[in-house]
Amino acid sequence: MFEKDIYVRRRAELKKRVGSGTLLFLGNDECGCNYADNTYPFRQDSTFLYYFGLPYDGLAAVIDIDNDQEIIFGDELTIDHIVWMGTQPTLHEKAHLVGVDNVRPSADLRSWLDRSLQVRYLPVYRAEHRLKLWRLLGIMPGEEKPSAEFIRAVVDMRNHKQPEEIAEIEKACDVTSDMHIAATKAIRPGMYEYEVAAIIEQVAASANCSLSFPTICTINGQTLHNHYHGNRINEGDMVLIDAGAERPSGYAGDMSSTVCAGKIFTSRQKAVYDIQVASHLAAVEMLRPGVPFVKVYERASEVICAGMRDLGILNGDPAEAVAAGAHAMFFQCGLGHMMGLDVHDMENLGEEFVGYGGKPKSTQFGRKSLRLGRELEEGFVLTIEPGVYFIPELIDLWKGEGRFKEFINYDELEKWRGFGGIRNEEDYLITATGSRRLGKKIPLTTEEVEALR
Repeated sequence: MFEKDIYVRRRAELKKRVGSGTLLFLGNDECGCNYADNTYPFRQDSTFLYYFGLPYDGLAAVIDIDNDQEIIFGDELTIDHIVWMGTQPTLHEKAHLVGVDNVRPSADLRSWLDRSLQVRYLPVYRAEHRLKLWRLLGIMPGEEKPSAEFIRAVVDMRNHKQPEEIAEIEKACDVTSDMHIAATKAIRPGMYEYEVAAIIEQVAASANCSLSFPTICTINGQTLHNHYHGNRINEGDMVLIDAGAERPSGYAGDMSSTVCAGKIFTSRQKAVYDIQVASHLAAVEMLRPGVPFVKVYERASEVICAGMRDLGILNGDPAEAVAAGAHAMFFQCGLGHMMGLDVHDMENLGEEFVGYGGKPKSTQFGRKSLRLGRELEEGFVLTIEPGVYFIPELIDLWKGEGRFKEFINYDELEKWRGFGGIRNEEDYLITATGSRRLGKKIPLTTEEVEALR
């Protein structure tokens, strides 16, 4: 948690931005994974954390803008709770830490909202939140209408990271770097993916961090979100790792690395790996305020297409291939996303608001996965993670449909169908004049990876 004044200032700024009404913040509850008392690890709602700072379950809060009131709703622990959990601060003591003096029982929330002329709430992402809105406001699940004004105000504040947030993100990124460096050093032919994943997660735990998302550690890099860890690593494989640490404050790191299983990459691996790195560096070079991130994505995509052309897999002008969408044969995911209290920051509030300033996203395959497209601004924290993937099912589909025959040399592409995939990822802060990488440097080029191996 930060100092009390930070939360007080955040709530005051939010009231000015929204202007009127009652703002409802639903905290998260504990949730049983296979029975009630065996719960999933608790994680507080990030927007609740941002404005109210309390990482405890069973809370809700309101900001009554019209009457200038801030209230936290919850229940004091009983002796039964204390027997199992030990001595805890009272709810009043917790609320005082974030500058809120008005505390009420959970049962009072409904009657308080009944007196409000206009209740504004954010998009829900948990079943418990939908049920609460039904009980509190009579809104049937699936019929929620979140407040656009509330969303825009929260997004604009949380998108622009303040110094205390940047410091926490940098700490998370340092631990994330250590996770990747440890894995890069440890990988050996004959190990299993789960052994490498264990090393990664041990580094996070040793730094008093949790994971910002489930670890990806796979020899099948062509599967973009692959959380299976049961494969044996063999000589000639590459291991794609996507892992991040989350600080006790909730702030995240997110990095990816692709590591040769042996001491060096094969010539084929190096040829594709160098293309990915060139795309990555071209994207980083463009990071500065005022640049639309969609243009950065297009530049990174063009570099990948140029590399594929050099390998004889692609024909024609790279820019024309990207405009048509042919680049998505190799680059199906987005280039990056906002990062902060959520590893995909505020994704529950809607990518159109967070990453596009309220404008609609593209529906083109590949480009539609770009979570961030808006003009960059000072204070944004984002990832850069271009990838090159050879997905056999996608090759078969597009080849069968005759798609992009003017660009894609399918006969040559067939020679690469078992290659796998490569992704490397770093985290960047947009500064007044450019950008700054966050966290310790992890190996990026083939030479850097091989040196550490």
